[in-house]
Amino acid sequence: MTDNEPQAVKARYARRDTVADEARYSLYANAAALQAQQERLRAMARIWRAHGWSSLAQRPMLEVGCGSAGNLHDLVRLGATPACLTGLELLPERAAAARALLPAGVAIAEGDAALAPVQRASQDAVLAFTLFSSLLDEGYRRHLADVIWQWVAPGGGVLVYDFVVNNPANTDVQGIPLRELGILFPEAQIHSRRVTLAPPLARRLPAPAITPASALLWFLRTHRLTWAVKPR
Repeated sequence: MTDNEPQAVKARYARRDTVADEARYSLYANAAALQAQQERLRAMARIWRAHGWSSLAQRPMLEVGCGSAGNLHDLVRLGATPACLTGLELLPERAAAARALLPAGVAIAEGDAALAPVQRASQDAVLAFTLFSSLLDEGYRRHLADVIWQWVAPGGGVLVYDFVVNNPANTDVQGIPLRELGILFPEAQIHSRRVTLAPPLARRLPAPAITPASALLWFLRTHRLTWAVKPR
């Protein structure tokens, strides 16, 4: 493991075209991004209801790499209690954007998540959305997964949303197949499903066709939503 992976992540983000990213991931302007978010929310709700959770209220939940808070907003929409939510974000400007957008009760901390002062077994769910694919140092990735696992309460879990294939147009990320999640969380009970029609394809389709195409072309879904449960 190298200790400078967080700095490497910062450098990779600094190279990104933020204007293109905003257009690509805008829920307002991009029908494919909106469909992917709605599909993911439905899948999250199904996973947690199947886990026996009738509500997210009062459940401590944390997101690693919360960015400017889109996923934490979604948790609030699903009924999570803002005062029970925490976001960890490496980049100061994104952490500041999250604080500006979220309800005041949500705690946002910036810096290396592996060093965050989170109590052991304190979280019912830890979200890691497109997190592990951004960590190219294998040792650091596995170290962070170990740290995250310590935060999870027995009976809770880590919710991972990430792509499973490499993107030849972007060498700053790498796909995280299901077998890698089994290595990252070897003690977990894994529940996983493929989601998200390949974004380059989805962006080419007219908006009404994206959802039926995702259902029909399930083998072209590029991401997995995985609930890695800690045994009681």
